[in-house]
Amino acid sequence: MPYRAPTSEFQFIFDNIVGLEQTRATEKFSDATSDVIEAILAEAGKLSDDVLAPLNRNGDLEPATLENGVVRCSSGFDAGYAAIAEGGWIGSSASEEFGGMGLPFSVTTAVNDMMSGACLALQLNPLLSQGQIEALEHHASDEIKALYLPKLISGEWSGTMNLTEPSAGSDVGALSSKAVPNGDGTYAITGQKIFISWGDNDFTENVCHLVLARLPDAAPGTRGISLFMVPKLIPDENGKPGVANTLKVVSLEHKTGLHGSPTAMMDFDGAKGWIVGAENGGMKAMFTMMNNARLGVAVEGIGVAEAAFQKALEYANERKQGRTAVEGGNGTIVDHADVRRMLATMKSQIFAARSIALSCAVAIDMANATKDAEWRDRAAFLTPIAKAYGTDVGINVSELGVQVHGGMGYVEETGAGQFSRDVRVTAIYEGTNGIQAMDLVARKMMDGGDAAYRLLEEIEQNAESARAKFPIMAEAVWSAAETLREATEWLVAQDDLNDRFAGAVPYLRAFALVWGSHAQLMAAVAEGGEGPRTRLARFFVKRLLPEHGALLAHVREGRGDLMAISAEDLAS
Repeated sequence: MPYRAPTSEFQFIFDNIVGLEQTRATEKFSDATSDVIEAILAEAGKLSDDVLAPLNRNGDLEPATLENGVVRCSSGFDAGYAAIAEGGWIGSSASEEFGGMGLPFSVTTAVNDMMSGACLALQLNPLLSQGQIEALEHHASDEIKALYLPKLISGEWSGTMNLTEPSAGSDVGALSSKAVPNGDGTYAITGQKIFISWGDNDFTENVCHLVLARLPDAAPGTRGISLFMVPKLIPDENGKPGVANTLKVVSLEHKTGLHGSPTAMMDFDGAKGWIVGAENGGMKAMFTMMNNARLGVAVEGIGVAEAAFQKALEYANERKQGRTAVEGGNGTIVDHADVRRMLATMKSQIFAARSIALSCAVAIDMANATKDAEWRDRAAFLTPIAKAYGTDVGINVSELGVQVHGGMGYVEETGAGQFSRDVRVTAIYEGTNGIQAMDLVARKMMDGGDAAYRLLEEIEQNAESARAKFPIMAEAVWSAAETLREATEWLVAQDDLNDRFAGAVPYLRAFALVWGSHAQLMAAVAEGGEGPRTRLARFFVKRLLPEHGALLAHVREGRGDLMAISAEDLAS
């Protein structure tokens, strides 16, 4: 069974879990009716199933290559990209002024999830363009918007972001790339960037690089960074790609997975660029793109998890081995208790992660439509949780997929291993998951925990409403939220950030489990009786949610015993 986009799952979550109807009640998204969204999901599903999914194996077996300075992409990726562009999917949430659809970002997030499950290596390309589009919409001059946005939205040109340098890594403030004014409003950009996803391709007319660099005499650290648009081919007076800029792909990385996505080392040698946003305001502008990308990466993890689960379920329903005493069983390994446990874990984790990601996307839509600070804060708080948990689930589910296959999972021809190799990097993209967790317990709690408490109050209220029909599940969810509240109060009270950072990852994971169990409970309520969603909800709440207790015990230990372990201790 090939990959099939779970369009009905998105519709269910939109209708019953994340409250997409709130966006339709705003003037900004009033045209995004239920019928329109259903039709969009169906069309995106067909594209994912019929066009993109058949390319996934090609990307793994026929990696992108660099030949005499020219990037050659995997077989069929040109046609797949053309289908994405021609369908308008790159600019689905972009401004209609420049050719976009103006759809809610939550709908685009669902589409990105499907495309990631179909072919993650190719989907990365339009995802980067979407992030660049948003950054330009918010920060670029009118001239840059008019020139670049229509081309990026149509897919004629593609976009990248260039942050990381060989000596800087995640410490963006340490970057050394220079931007020197040319005296005509442009700048000469010089420096090297590494890990640039889709740094070049052979199927778009132009590649538009957003590059972080320092102006002369700029302040050290992130305060002295500016953002520049540096195209591969400099547009002429008619806006057509003209002469080649002085930049090049030095090499492509030899990666564990995602072989179809060319990850480049880029060299900029006095390349002509145009400033985007204010001088020394590069981080603000780039974070617009990065926050978009963090949710995009979250659903990359979830999409691959979906594909890995579908493949594992198909195998488990076909593979006969051993005997089980399951009444009415079909005699295949799906009847074995441990295989059933793995499959239930996979499916229920995907639902939880997807619900968190789409809750975050709806909050982004509502913040954009209403300008309400509480929606903005909700979106900001959920973003690191969605990114880290979504990608952790991608890794865990794809690993379980290999395990369900047994020995055949370790044989490349089955394709199960590719999911695990491809998705692994998503926990590193756009700030490692450890950085996401540190951001959650530090920057996102500068409000004294208010955003967290509002989410916990919502969980507890919904759990109270569900007590009559599902008393055991509702009590477990309510109690878990209360325990999480107490841990949050403890975190907020810590003045030494290392006391927060020591338990940041366990805290984020615990919050995801509690919010995910809340989504599972709401799914059972929506189903209205004993059925597959209720049975999976009960599995998640009874078997996976209890992990939150151990995680929060870790959180409240603070830094003491952890930081007492010296480097010498680790080496002994």
